[in-house]
Amino acid sequence: MSRFTRIAAATVAAGAMATGGAVPVAAQQYNREVRHSIAPCQGSGPAVWINVTNIKNSTGKLRVQLYRGTERDWLEDGRWLTRIEVPARQGVMQVCMPVPAAGSYALAIRHDANGNGSTDIMSDGGGMSNNPSINIFNLGRPSINRTRFTVGREVLPMTIRMRYM
Repeated sequence: MSRFTRIAAATVAAGAMATGGAVPVAAQQYNREVRHSIAPCQGSGPAVWINVTNIKNSTGKLRVQLYRGTERDWLEDGRWLTRIEVPARQGVMQVCMPVPAAGSYALAIRHDANGNGSTDIMSDGGGMSNNPSINIFNLGRPSINRTRFTVGREVLPMTIRMRYM
């Protein structure tokens, strides 16, 4: 970590302490992998309590990724904020996604059915916040306007339906 990066991080942390712990969305880091915990959804938030439906089978992993609600970040490699991976369970699962601060976000979920870490279009499933239609013309990349949602300081309930080929 460079001296400048350390100073910038210390400045953000000091600002967060002075403002009661809130970290500006622009200062949040990308690619934070966290263990699944329901604790953030049992408190006052901010978090999203996701009800994932239509999971095809109990093989592989479910990967849930939180993105900023911007066109620049949505589904771009390395631009996710938080990732949770859990073993897949056929049918319905609940996942609690902590949210760094009130704001606009979008969620993408992938069922990596064989657990190989790669997207296998014929076997893996996917779902997104607001359940946009996915077809051959948008190749599974609906616009941020169709997937974006706003969360305040609450625990926001959401249902995401998994889809498979």
